[in-house]
Amino acid sequence: MTDQHIIVTGGAGFIGSHIAERLLSDGHHVTVIDNFDSFYSRSQKEQNLVRCKTSPNFNLIELDILDAEGLENKLTRSYDGIIHLAAKAGVRPSILNPVAYQQTNVSGTQNMLEFARKKNIKQFVFASSSSVYGINKNVPWSENDNLLFPISPYASTKISGELMGHVYSHLYNIRFIALRFFTVFGPRQRPDLAIHAFTKKMLNDEPIPFFGNGETRRDYTFVDDIVDGVISALHYDQTLYEIINLGNHHTVSLKEMVSTIETVTGRKAIIDQKPEQPGDVPQTYASIDKARRLLNYQPKTEFKEGVRRFFEWFSEQQKTFSP
Repeated sequence: MTDQHIIVTGGAGFIGSHIAERLLSDGHHVTVIDNFDSFYSRSQKEQNLVRCKTSPNFNLIELDILDAEGLENKLTRSYDGIIHLAAKAGVRPSILNPVAYQQTNVSGTQNMLEFARKKNIKQFVFASSSSVYGINKNVPWSENDNLLFPISPYASTKISGELMGHVYSHLYNIRFIALRFFTVFGPRQRPDLAIHAFTKKMLNDEPIPFFGNGETRRDYTFVDDIVDGVISALHYDQTLYEIINLGNHHTVSLKEMVSTIETVTGRKAIIDQKPEQPGDVPQTYASIDKARRLLNYQPKTEFKEGVRRFFEWFSEQQKTFSP
């Protein structure tokens, strides 16, 4: 179905801007809400939206999702769906500032659900996270696994969002699809995330922080594959409430990740060995059987190819913003 009007919260960010572009190319109208949080530079977020701003079907509203009154006053059109990505991101920063994470990620999500209820928006896609699984030795991780033991404030806020979604789905027949993202990477990746940060340091001959023994593993998922899953979830029309993993169903160790960046960039990493970080899990590994079944989801991008495409974008960015 085309020509729907979709709200994308956090749409100036890494994943959100890719989703907004895809929606526009598919013939939809898109309203992006973003508060341009100072977690990283506004200039990168503005750059993320350059292509979107060329479309007459694109609208950008600078707004914090904690501003419930602003949501009602500024979003006055009729909308067909919400893709809710806006959140304070990151496990480690959430340990330093848990109250702010609770406010934005829980109260902000509540505001968006209330907005959906009042505006009679019946399709709500929520960006959850693989961090909700905590330390779970039962791999690959399934959506049916027990989530009683998150190990970071960030993870607990994402579980809260999933639970709130169930309440609104049950009470108000809002179709709520929670997508648990697994270590998304690719062009426009946030500068704090490992592949981006390591690449920059390696090119500058700076040491990279290497936590633990290098055996921690992540299920890296290329952003285009995540976008495919999100768009499928937006158009999913069967059950009213689902939680679905979006991963690559393939794990890469920290050592392998660094080695791949070395191969792609042609530079050698300088290792700064550090102890394991509080809140980090030994591995993430997604079962994607449910995503395949319900969303026809099939990740296509191998890790090395994804890193190569990230590096192409990174190199272009360096040219654009260098003095």
